Amino acid sequence: MRKILLFALLVLTALPLAAQQTPLKFPAISQHASVSQTVGLTDVTITYSRPGVKGRQIWGALVPYDKPWRTGANDATTISFSDDVTINGQNLAKGTYAFFAIPTANDWTLIFNKTAKQWGSFSYDASADALKVTAKPEKAPFTEWLTYDFPKVSSDTATVVLRWENLAIPFTVNTNTTAKVIAAAREAVAGAKPDDWSTPYRAASFAFNNGLNDDASKWLDASLKAKETLSNLYLKARMQAKAGQNAAAVKTAEQALKLATEKDKEVADEINASIKSWQK
Repeated sequence: MRKILLFALLVLTALPLAAQQTPLKFPAISQHASVSQTVGLTDVTITYSRPGVKGRQIWGALVPYDKPWRTGANDATTISFSDDVTINGQNLAKGTYAFFAIPTANDWTLIFNKTAKQWGSFSYDASADALKVTAKPEKAPFTEWLTYDFPKVSSDTATVVLRWENLAIPFTVNTNTTAKVIAAAREAVAGAKPDDWSTPYRAASFAFNNGLNDDASKWLDASLKAKETLSNLYLKARMQAKAGQNAAAVKTAEQALKLATEKDKEVADEINASIKSWQK
């Protein structure tokens, strides 16, 4: 008998892997999803599972009022920030958080909890909350599957919206990118070498594009002093045109074109188009 059992064991262990039974896998009812958005220089990532409405009453029923909710399904939804931010005007340190909400019929409390990895909201511990803010739900077109999106994005801010059934719950993330970049630009320009035209030019271009005209003018002067180029002369022309000095802008742009080479054809075409618009 012992020999028969030993032989059977040897036969089973000798079977190829393909002949052995593999575990069954089933798709999750609420599918996993992730959405990311760069806001200025800060990466924001939301990881969640997407429950469906499936003909059910959601608010005040499947999702009760006045109780913490995981803002998704399965594991608690997480939200991460690569830099410090503000949420609806309140400070939040960079990191990854479990994202909960306490819905009511009127206002919602949004919760950023330091215990990022947890199942649902069943182990929610308010003592681990990093931040709570208030958000106002809005009526919205029907959404079968819960989703998050970023409908408005700029260099500094993004609107994040949770959508499900007939509601949208927005909140604002502010990265303060412009102020951070300007502070870094001041330091970089101050430390630039006398023949470095690129660093003050790039700083001036960023400042100009963000409406910081005093800084833009000062840094552009530093760039032009180091070396006159196609790029910084064209920026000067655009600044003159913005100030209503169209004749001066045309003259400066024509000066910039004299420095154009064959590889600058695209920029030269843009400059010529700008000259025509300033001459009207």
